[in-house]
Amino acid sequence: MLLGCAGTGLLSGALVVAAPAAHAAPEQGCGGEAPRYLDEEPPALAQLGAQRAGQLATGDGVTVAVVDSGVDDSNPHLAGAVLAGTDVVRPGTADAGRKDTWGHGTTVAGIIAARPVEGSGVRGLAPGARILPVRVYYGEDSQAERDGTDPDPGRIAEGIRWAVDHGAQVVNVSMSSDADDPALRAAVEHATSNGSLVVASAGNRNTADDDADGPRFPAAYPDVLAVAAVDRDLNATDASIHGDHVDVAAPGQDVLGVYRGAGDCWFAVDAPAPSWSTAYVSAAAALVAQRFPDETPAQWAYRLEVTAARAVAHERTRETGWGVVRPDQALQHVDDGTAVGPPNPTSTDGPPVAAVTPVAVPASVDPLEPVRATAVWWVLAATTVVTLVALAWRLVGPRRSR
Repeated sequence: MLLGCAGTGLLSGALVVAAPAAHAAPEQGCGGEAPRYLDEEPPALAQLGAQRAGQLATGDGVTVAVVDSGVDDSNPHLAGAVLAGTDVVRPGTADAGRKDTWGHGTTVAGIIAARPVEGSGVRGLAPGARILPVRVYYGEDSQAERDGTDPDPGRIAEGIRWAVDHGAQVVNVSMSSDADDPALRAAVEHATSNGSLVVASAGNRNTADDDADGPRFPAAYPDVLAVAAVDRDLNATDASIHGDHVDVAAPGQDVLGVYRGAGDCWFAVDAPAPSWSTAYVSAAAALVAQRFPDETPAQWAYRLEVTAARAVAHERTRETGWGVVRPDQALQHVDDGTAVGPPNPTSTDGPPVAAVTPVAVPASVDPLEPVRATAVWWVLAATTVVTLVALAWRLVGPRRSR
């Protein structure tokens, strides 16, 4: 069983979340004593139509829980964005989830809700959203394993429940397990019944003990929005686990985001990482939740699915589900029940199908019909002649001799 995120550094046989590999360009190192800002804009923002989406929603008023390694609120991009959360691993910890010894949760939070900072091009897709940090692990190295602070499905389940009970409309889980855990399933059901949408990674092949395609959890549970990664060109990638559980996809490569408390950094340059894709979809869900507060989580997910970019409108694939999300389109979608694609949660008739235009089919022509007609006339004529001859014979007939 494995809980996999972006990056490398696995422990064989352990239940782990891999550390995010900070793939910085040589001239753009990560970390250091002072924050380092990069003036480029994250490439995914243009790919997701962030400018158009931002004119309709920013995530303002929406709380997104980051169930992860904590969130470092000392990063200037996250100043004022991080609420008091919790530490499920060590309950009662004074930082309330607002520190991050592993770094993964902070990057996820930045992708979702990073605020603009002078000198930096980094910002989140939902820069008005609030982040609720829920720490469910401290690390995945051997020390964390010995300390019992490595990832655990039970703690993730507890974290989801806590997030829902403390007002999160969207719950980001950039982790996956190949084991169906009853507590995790129940936590997702709790979220759904209380009006929260769980967005989860469909699985990272590069950090998985079992790298075969197939369901990953909690992504594969009903009502969870399962996210796969696409590469820098928005193409499907083998770095992401494929399967029938995949709902949508989002950019997961060349991710420019926040790095702990130290400013900006490039991530996933070498290979796409579903952890970051999941964060982008959670941000998109926050935008939809703000604009459509009276809709259900299932309707929020449907908006993202039905408007996703895909080759064939009515086809879902194992690689990218219903396609790459387009938040700007999801915010403008008019649900009149005619869209082709994923099942509409408000409809009881199933998904509509493409209209079919009746084709007039000419009656089949019998090539022997003229012959048959002629034959019939000859039969009738012959019958008539025979009848007349017989009648004449009876009237005239031969005379007998006496």
